[in-house]
Amino acid sequence: MSPLPQIGDPAPDFSLPRDGAGALGLKDFGGKKLVLYFYPKDDTTGCTAEAKDFNALLMEFAQANASVVGVSPDPVKAHDKFRDKYELSFPLLSDEAKSMLEAYGVWVEKSMYGRKYMGVERTTFLIDGQGKIVNIWRKVKTTGHAAAVLKAVQEM
Repeated sequence: MSPLPQIGDPAPDFSLPRDGAGALGLKDFGGKKLVLYFYPKDDTTGCTAEAKDFNALLMEFAQANASVVGVSPDPVKAHDKFRDKYELSFPLLSDEAKSMLEAYGVWVEKSMYGRKYMGVERTTFLIDGQGKIVNIWRKVKTTGHAAAVLKAVQEM
């Protein structure tokens, strides 16, 4: 198991299929700030609230020269439905192989009602235009999170 990415580290590289069609990789955001948020599952209560909050602030993120990208292990088809249902305007990446989730240290053992299972720990990374991690929010609570990330982006 590789060490968890830390603030100051280069962001782990990636290239994954996205909603709609095609793929996106870290190199596609060169020179721009990147808000990379990992979430467990499309169309669940917390994940929907988080996606809608980021979507509502997209204009402010764009004004601060930042892109927002969501990542989950859901397949592209699920992302397409999720995007369309909530009119999301930012890319959703599909990591069914969980390679990116593991590289970013967010595929972890979780526990619910005493049952242990593997899942996504809701985490957000802020990456600068040079590909360096400048902030990490782990074990995110969705309420107010997108606004807190936006504030950090604007203060860069």
